[in-house]
Amino acid sequence: MDQSEPYASLRERVVGERGVVMVLGAANTGKTTMSRLLMKDALDAGRAVAYIDADIAVPTVGAPACAALRWVRNPADLEDLSRPDSMRFVGSTQPQGVVLPHVVATATLVEEARQGADFVVLDTSSAVSGVVGQTLTYHVTELCNPTLIIATQRGEELEPGIGMLRRFLGARIAKTEPPEGLNLISPIDQHNLLIAAFRKELEPNVQRWRVHSSVFAPTLPEAFDLSRLEGLLVGVLNEKGACLGLGALEHDNGVVRVATRFGDQMRGLRLGSMRINLDTYETSRVRLRQLIFGI
Repeated sequence: MDQSEPYASLRERVVGERGVVMVLGAANTGKTTMSRLLMKDALDAGRAVAYIDADIAVPTVGAPACAALRWVRNPADLEDLSRPDSMRFVGSTQPQGVVLPHVVATATLVEEARQGADFVVLDTSSAVSGVVGQTLTYHVTELCNPTLIIATQRGEELEPGIGMLRRFLGARIAKTEPPEGLNLISPIDQHNLLIAAFRKELEPNVQRWRVHSSVFAPTLPEAFDLSRLEGLLVGVLNEKGACLGLGALEHDNGVVRVATRFGDQMRGLRLGSMRINLDTYETSRVRLRQLIFGI
């Protein structure tokens, strides 16, 4: 990243902050690049650092459709942040229909991070505009209570949301532009990255585990047609509700199985809002309320 003004002065300002620093911006605005630099500065200053990746579309940490926490102990950790230390299932790579689980997942991880770090970087969703994006940003800000928000924007795409956060939540916001020379990711490349991320999560060492309808959340109604679960993405949960990883449901003659790498640790399954094809790893959106209740 460009080290000239305003980036140098912004980084000097941020390193003295305590608590949560939230990085806000659309895709291709350098959110993750900024996050890495802030964490490096904090480590150099002897701070205890945690990183929360709440960008569920193409994650830096953990699996797609999840928010994830990574403890950053030393500069070497910044070279590869992919391994999560804690993860919460959101259920989709798009915010529509999952704003509540996205906000809860993010806030839960922020609270966990506060217990072990005095400098927490929250890399937010790239969905920042429109009613859904602004609603998501508002409630994440409201519950996570960041000490500072860094808003990266190319034009004025964040201005409506920034005004809302300042007006109703009194948020402290520092605005900046994306760095020069940023590698832009095209929609096609982003799509391919997402497929690769799902393949990485679901392809190696996957086993099929037969599951009973009682393991699902939300709970399935009586006489539910189990064939409707075919291909549904699920979060594999442990006994504390943390997400161990992803799975995909398969139905055959009244029997439901989950394809996952985490069956031996599984205590429950959270139903997602996507179907996934385990041959191509292409996904499609599902309205969970319509799937379960027909409404």
